[in-house]
Amino acid sequence: MRKKENTEKIFSAALKVFSKYGYKKTTVEDIAKELNMTKGNLYLYVKDKKDLYHKVVEFALLRWQNYVRQAIHNESDPRNKFLTMCHKAVEYLSIDAEFRNILVHDPEIFPMFTNKDPYERINNNSVTMIKNILKEGIGKGLFRPVDISAMSKAIFSIYKMFVIRMYIRSEEKDVRSMFEQTLELITQGLFKQ
Repeated sequence: MRKKENTEKIFSAALKVFSKYGYKKTTVEDIAKELNMTKGNLYLYVKDKKDLYHKVVEFALLRWQNYVRQAIHNESDPRNKFLTMCHKAVEYLSIDAEFRNILVHDPEIFPMFTNKDPYERINNNSVTMIKNILKEGIGKGLFRPVDISAMSKAIFSIYKMFVIRMYIRSEEKDVRSMFEQTLELITQGLFKQ
């Protein structure tokens, strides 16, 4: 088996175990057992439990991001692309119970306010995805001209707030309607009539 396939298999299994037991209670032995491999073999891929956890969270965040990227890939209208991006990004955690469970137990993975984002590189890629859609919409004359950089960061911050309230704080029932209303408010101000 190739190394990439092995790492994906390892990260998927580790995600499952971390989701079940949490970071503190999970041992490298638990993950090795889930994979039917030795602990020593697992250390060929990671330095220690902390390194494995960090890589697993990156793997899960990138999977989330790719889910959204694939959903917007075939959309040609920037308005549909924007709406699809917003809906798919927020809905993702409803279908990835393992990562949702990890976020509930470790909300610092996806912090609302912090000077240090542990996954800044990945989150910056999400902001870039928003920027690209805004640029495209403005370029096609479908969006009002806005400060793309500032608006992208604002939209990402709003998105994080909804993810935290819906999935980490478990306020989904009350927040779903607020999300739709906020999305309508943003698009009414962004989209040209």
